Amino acid sequence: MRDYLSFLGKSVRRAFTGDWRYYAWMTFLTLVILLGLNAYARQLVQGLSVTGMSDQVSWGAYIANFTYLVGIAAAAVMLVIPAYLFKHEALHAVVVLGELLAVAVLVMCLLFVMVDIGRPDRFWHLIPLIGKFNFPGSLLAWDVIALNGYLLLNAHITGYLIYMRWKGETPRKSFYMPFVFLSIAWAISIHTVTAFLLVGLGGRPFWNSAVIPPRFLASAFAAGPGLIVITLQIIRKMSPFKVQDSALFTLRRIITVAMLVNLFFLLSEVFVEFYTGSAHVVSARYLFFGLGDANKLVPWIWLAIGLNVTATALLLSPKTHQLRFLNLACVFAIVGIWIEKGMGLIVPAFVPTPLGEVVEYAPTLNETLVSMGIWAFGALLYTVLVRIAIPIILGTLRKEAA
Repeated sequence: MRDYLSFLGKSVRRAFTGDWRYYAWMTFLTLVILLGLNAYARQLVQGLSVTGMSDQVSWGAYIANFTYLVGIAAAAVMLVIPAYLFKHEALHAVVVLGELLAVAVLVMCLLFVMVDIGRPDRFWHLIPLIGKFNFPGSLLAWDVIALNGYLLLNAHITGYLIYMRWKGETPRKSFYMPFVFLSIAWAISIHTVTAFLLVGLGGRPFWNSAVIPPRFLASAFAAGPGLIVITLQIIRKMSPFKVQDSALFTLRRIITVAMLVNLFFLLSEVFVEFYTGSAHVVSARYLFFGLGDANKLVPWIWLAIGLNVTATALLLSPKTHQLRFLNLACVFAIVGIWIEKGMGLIVPAFVPTPLGEVVEYAPTLNETLVSMGIWAFGALLYTVLVRIAIPIILGTLRKEAA
């Protein structure tokens, strides 16, 4: 117990020390978080009327961010599989950083769910044995188990490995390897269950497609590793931690395949929607071409498609096998998939309504500030976790000898 308390104390002290760049970054994130908290306090007082959501469009920016971030969290498995199963040395050196990113992102997912609930004081209904959990009949109950279970798995694996490194002892494989293998299957399950939440809603024909779950996974395995590539390079530049280029280009190959599969699934859905000309094509028509004067999402979805196609072309071309082109492709993929999988997937299912009403949705300033606050909190949490983990991994922060 004494060792554990000492570890926590040294970790906290480490999180509050750094150079001017570290303090400037943390100050900026704290200010954005405070703006988000102020906006959320206004939402608590005035209700969800301060958002752009309505009776017709009841899911908006919060659920769009939640859906996207679940995929980012699941993408940590793209580091775990080659590092632990195929013994890829370059990726094994950075796998803990990827799992820490999954921890921070999962916390963001839960925060987006919390702010989307109009009455967060009723959140206790989702707690097993306390509230009306409705397991196993409710897909929401499955999603609660999947997200919290994956969060606990990654927290245990990274926490145990970092703690043993701090003590200067060799981690016992029996204490973490079974959880590593379990996390591989669990990572796929969290995004599959999230997709089933949408697909299972019979009143929203736009989501009633069996290709959505695999499309979710394909987009996650493109945007997630793309974000990891960017963060690893920032860590390499701002700290003494060395990230090998071979690790980045291994992730490049994963992103390339995932982007191709994602574009194929998108093409398949567009073909089925428009070629058949069924009665349910109206939501897709609203998304891609608009319905009369209702066309707010049209420029966004075509921007997303353009970014995704450009990113795929950069990844496929042998002339762009350089880090600067990889970074550009990753940024395009991250933004393009956020638009396509967030606003381009969530909102169109509500337009038009089952009664034929065409009510458009756009995030309000209050929603945007709350969302920015959660993103800033996730960035701050990941910064702190990396700030603690890197010196322990490098051996510069260790338990003092008795």
